[in-house]
Amino acid sequence: MVRYLKYLTPLVVFLVVVWFLGRGLYLNPREVPSPLVDKPAPVFSVADLHRPERQFSSEKMMGQVWILNVWASWCRACRDEHPLFVELGRKNIVPIVGLNYKDQRGDALEWLRALGDPYVASAYDVDGRVGMDFGVYGVPETYVIDKQGIIRYKHIGPVTAKSLETKVVALVKELQQ
Repeated sequence: MVRYLKYLTPLVVFLVVVWFLGRGLYLNPREVPSPLVDKPAPVFSVADLHRPERQFSSEKMMGQVWILNVWASWCRACRDEHPLFVELGRKNIVPIVGLNYKDQRGDALEWLRALGDPYVASAYDVDGRVGMDFGVYGVPETYVIDKQGIIRYKHIGPVTAKSLETKVVALVKELQQ
């Protein structure tokens, strides 16, 4: 019996490792759980992208449902999702706040001028501190924040037309009631 245990133990360990690796193949890498969902959104105050002499404060958004879209002009995926936010901004369903993340002001302003500006406000997070407070893994990221300032949803990566409509906008409409 002892002789078989010598061979059985490595086999069991190998099978357990294979099981975990196999299970990981079926996980969605975009579904990284956020510890901030259902918690108060970090309160922040940073320079406004368009008017650096003014501050944008997240407290201005209290009492309304809003979207925070973290983006940068150097981000290719941000360019892919941006037309969807421009269209959503035109529909005026929900205020969208842009958080320009670790970018050059001139590049960001040129990007918005060329591609459209869907944001009711643009916060300029030059050093990434606000992004760190929100637990940003990388840009783009999108958050839905309710009237009480609670994060209700976090989308990592570029939103698609389908995810914007079925998850983000659907949740916004539910929270606005």
